[in-house]
Amino acid sequence: MTHTKLPVFDESGYVIVDSYNQNADPREWENLVFVDWKSSGDTRFAPLASAYGDMECDGFWNHTPPKTDKDGVWVQENIDIAPILTARAQEVGANVGRCRVIELQPNTYADAVYNLHRDDNNRLNPEGTGWIVRSFCNLTADSDSVMILREDRDDPATEVRVPLPAGAQVVIDTQRLYHAVWHQGVVPRYCLITSYESGPALDSWISARNPVTGIDSPHLDPELMSAGNESAMSKRASREAASASMDSGMDSRMEVLSEA
Repeated sequence: MTHTKLPVFDESGYVIVDSYNQNADPREWENLVFVDWKSSGDTRFAPLASAYGDMECDGFWNHTPPKTDKDGVWVQENIDIAPILTARAQEVGANVGRCRVIELQPNTYADAVYNLHRDDNNRLNPEGTGWIVRSFCNLTADSDSVMILREDRDDPATEVRVPLPAGAQVVIDTQRLYHAVWHQGVVPRYCLITSYESGPALDSWISARNPVTGIDSPHLDPELMSAGNESAMSKRASREAASASMDSGMDSRMEVLSEA
């Protein structure tokens, strides 16, 4: 038995749906309570739904009792501040896990490539139930910024760049695709991120919004892409070497202790 997945993700792992008229809504995110939580860059998060309704952003499996990224509990203080954002997350009708607004500071293409990652959405998710994917609804007008998606983290030939104007909406199988945002700006970017369980409700919501499963990426200078990729791979190699050295040193200390 396997998890229930939606066919719309089979081709590319992502689907872009109609943009939301973000300009019609108040900027609720400006008043939310944010907590320091680092994920793929210089970030903070404002939780709207967490594992048990607390003002925190940890993975649901890191709680007692642990659970998968489903059945999130709404964080009362923040949903009172942002009822419209909360309603947007709930309108899909699917089971909601983590729901939060991210604040991302400006970065470079090389930073974004270095921060490419896949999410561990389906840890503890029982087979036979819906696969967890994530919706990204851009709240600020970041027309020069893009969501970078790759099937292979180290292969720029697999890269897709999704533009992020205000109201842009994309749903991604983030356990399949490496992803990070290249935010070209001078002020922070804000985005509503919601984990949803795949099933009829999510399928209906996507189908009603003119889904697109493939786009032509905005042009990017090949030299910038090459330099950014080389920089990211070099930083990863240095990080892995430092980690290996630390592990080796710890093993040596353990050997000394065992012989004492």
